Amino acid sequence: MTSGSTMPVMSRRRMLHQAGAGFGAIGLAGALNSAGLASVGKSDSGQPQSIPHFPPRAKRVIFLFMNGAPSHVDTFDPKPALAKHEGEQPTGDLYRKNSGSGFMPSPFKFRAHGESGVVMSELFPHLSRCADDLCVMRSMHTYVPNHEPGLLVMNSGNQQPIRPSLGSWMSYGLGSENQSLPSFVVLCPGLPVVGPQLWSNAFLPGEHQGTSVDTNSLEVEDLIANIRHPQLNRLEQRKQLDLLNAFNRLHAERRQNEGALENQIQAMELAFQMQREASVAFDVQREPKHVREMYGETTFGQSCLLARRLAEHGVRCIQVYYVSKNQKQPWDTHKENNKRHRELCADSDRASAALLTDLKQRGLLDDTLVIWGGEFGRTPYAQNDKKSDPGRDHHHTGFSMFLAGGGVKGGLMYGETDEFGMHAVHNRVHVHDLHATVMHLLGIDHERLTYRYSGRDFRLTDVYGKVVHDIIA
Repeated sequence: MTSGSTMPVMSRRRMLHQAGAGFGAIGLAGALNSAGLASVGKSDSGQPQSIPHFPPRAKRVIFLFMNGAPSHVDTFDPKPALAKHEGEQPTGDLYRKNSGSGFMPSPFKFRAHGESGVVMSELFPHLSRCADDLCVMRSMHTYVPNHEPGLLVMNSGNQQPIRPSLGSWMSYGLGSENQSLPSFVVLCPGLPVVGPQLWSNAFLPGEHQGTSVDTNSLEVEDLIANIRHPQLNRLEQRKQLDLLNAFNRLHAERRQNEGALENQIQAMELAFQMQREASVAFDVQREPKHVREMYGETTFGQSCLLARRLAEHGVRCIQVYYVSKNQKQPWDTHKENNKRHRELCADSDRASAALLTDLKQRGLLDDTLVIWGGEFGRTPYAQNDKKSDPGRDHHHTGFSMFLAGGGVKGGLMYGETDEFGMHAVHNRVHVHDLHATVMHLLGIDHERLTYRYSGRDFRLTDVYGKVVHDIIA
């Protein structure tokens, strides 16, 4: 360094000491968190928030997202009154008049399953064998019946793309069980309508954004670009990364609280660690043939299998989006509702049941919370009765989802809609309540996990949300 330089001189010994201490602290925090002994989130005011707030029931979440919104009256919420009043026009502000459409009964038969008697339609022959593990919430409701804001509300609690997603809050509060993999992974063959905003970290540090993986091809090299260095071996890469990190740490000393630089340092370190871990965790071909076949040889089926592998390897939150190559929102059945639900449920039923069965056999279901559902439901009335196989429109005031594992009561049907399935009327559960309950199962008080941004403390549930204690085992 020249004598005229204003940059402070740092000896090689001091540089290595400070860099080594920093990595050591990261390693210690990761080890403690992996052992379940400690995990700390920090707001940008620097005040620590000890996590978990109380003993967790779940360690991780797998969210099977039925993109486009399944029909609750064709899946988990039978409404015999629709047949009695078939063709009659509903009344009220929520009825969208469309070519004289009226109430449309489901053509699918419903019956009780398992020792608990959980009721579901004939579209779920595989899930029916998991009935005693399911907590079916029939009284969900949300703000809006439109896809873009509905998707954002279900994923972040806000209708606009300005808030962190559920998975990002989980990552911020709990970190990862595996420091060599991202804490939040999104499996999605293509993009939903809203796209990356659904797994955005927003104002949280960049390390908490969901890592999106295109599952159109499940070859490891296609899932994760540049997983193998074309020229350098692992030792040479480690030396290169250590040198870059040393320079970055020098740079960071002159720029206190430089979040973007810190995120870049962590991203490079994670990318290096992933070369070894991800090549194993993301490789579904390592599974026996009978296991792959159990999930179904479809994109969604194999994505569910991949989700199980990632859960085994310590990923905190995994979202599996049901997106087909030709349709960004396959469950958006404005036309041919009955035909489309037969096709969609056949795929989802087999894969979802395989996931629950596989997790249970491996002893993972007890501490893995599985969520199944879309952004809202579909109307109990036909969108257009002039078609031979009409569709159902968007519907947000009453719909169904199910939870399984992770500390929830199995064999439970919670809440009710009215006799037509129009409105949630008993034990109503808003999306904010769902988020509060998910956080509670993870050992997090949703009112206490906050992040100070732009002069105020933000949280996932904003100023709303009640934990649904009745569904917790």
